Amino acid sequence: MILRGRLARLSGIVPAAMVIAAICVAFQLGGIRVNASSSLPIGLYRTTSDKSARLIEFCPMEPFASMSARRAYRRKGNCLDGAEPLMKPIVAVAGDTVEVSPRGITVNGRLQPNSATLPFDTRNRPLQRWPLGTYRVAAGTVWVISSFNARSFDSRYFGPVPISSIRSHLRPLLTE
Repeated sequence: MILRGRLARLSGIVPAAMVIAAICVAFQLGGIRVNASSSLPIGLYRTTSDKSARLIEFCPMEPFASMSARRAYRRKGNCLDGAEPLMKPIVAVAGDTVEVSPRGITVNGRLQPNSATLPFDTRNRPLQRWPLGTYRVAAGTVWVISSFNARSFDSRYFGPVPISSIRSHLRPLLTE
């Protein structure tokens, strides 16, 4: 009797899990990405072949990848470190000038909103900012800053992102 009850409950859970898994696979194959983080508006994004799209999905490089996964800034996913990719807006490309200062990140003389570094994360763990200074964005790299959220984990902490780590360029599909 107990076994029969457990099997009945399990038979209701398994189809639901299979439907959720099928939706996730369909989204991935269809180029749909779900953003539930606060770095961008929550919603659905679609991959695009348009390399001029200023939103990207990428896997961060070490040592920032494992640190962000260990601190649970990123959920489980399919990057090499076992965590999910980040989705961020590009604010600077090759040839641009980026200044990192206590006020925030300035790109070509324009201060990016909400880009000042914070000394601690939401759990009061220390954050190491990218070194203060002025940088010319090198070929093969971009800088990403989320002006949408002042607490975003982005180039203010890990610096330039190699273009080779970009998985997809994105366009908003359905966002809040």
